[in-house]
Amino acid sequence: MTVQKTMTGRAWAEMILLACIWGGSFLAIRIALDEVSPLTSVAHRTGWAMLALWGVVALMRLPIPRAPRIWVGFLGMGLLNNVIPFGLMAWGQLYIETGLTSILNASTAIFGVIAAAIFLADERITRRKAVGVALGFFGVATAIGLENFTNFDLHNLAQLAVIAGTVSYALAGVWARHFLGDLPPQVAAAGMLTGATLVTVPLAWMVEGPISLDMQPTTMAAIAYYAIIASAGAYLLYYRVLAMAGSGNLMLVTLLVAPIAITLGAIVRGETLSPNAFVGFALLALGLIILDGRAWAWIKRIR
Repeated sequence: MTVQKTMTGRAWAEMILLACIWGGSFLAIRIALDEVSPLTSVAHRTGWAMLALWGVVALMRLPIPRAPRIWVGFLGMGLLNNVIPFGLMAWGQLYIETGLTSILNASTAIFGVIAAAIFLADERITRRKAVGVALGFFGVATAIGLENFTNFDLHNLAQLAVIAGTVSYALAGVWARHFLGDLPPQVAAAGMLTGATLVTVPLAWMVEGPISLDMQPTTMAAIAYYAIIASAGAYLLYYRVLAMAGSGNLMLVTLLVAPIAITLGAIVRGETLSPNAFVGFALLALGLIILDGRAWAWIKRIR
């Protein structure tokens, strides 16, 4: 019998801290995009985070893998978990609010269930998962606005770009199971960011021009935040909370990130969201809670 991990006070505190860090990353990225282009912002994010995490690996004296298969895994993980989603979401944030980006980003778990069911033999779709996925899809559609599926302007294309990024995140979870499951998380994260940086730096250079460090102090602070704190630091904190609370409890962080990002966007940039966005988030949140399983078990008990 599997024992459900409980949320201690320390686990709650660190999970809320993680949500605050990730919630702030959407605002920091949008601030940086006022001066740097999307691919350049991603190159800064992966490059500086990579250096920070390899420093952690060196301090912990963790062994560096040498097998070619592992480094192929790092490259694929970097593409799926960093290059594609970071690039699509950064471009999307040029045209939609940071709060809406965070709401759509919360659908990662929904697409993760679908990707796992397709590619992993031990992750089949159950009735509970089907209900959660259906609610999640309806929530995403509501947040985007059902009427907008027939209009493809930049605003709507930006929303679809963010959704495509969440699909890439979901596929990254499957890729990690196949290639990186036995590695220490610090090494896996550092290797993944190395693979991503090998792509983002030359790509940004070719598409957007040389990567400059001559930026406004506000831009540099925003990049330092989302690269060092919200990427490198958050990866390490994520695995700490995962060990303490378990994956089911950690899913709750997804529900905490969006309200923080919405609040920061409203305070700092004066952003406002349509009622559809909030209704969609509520439906998406309900879908995530059902996917978590505990609410579903409680409903079955009272029937």
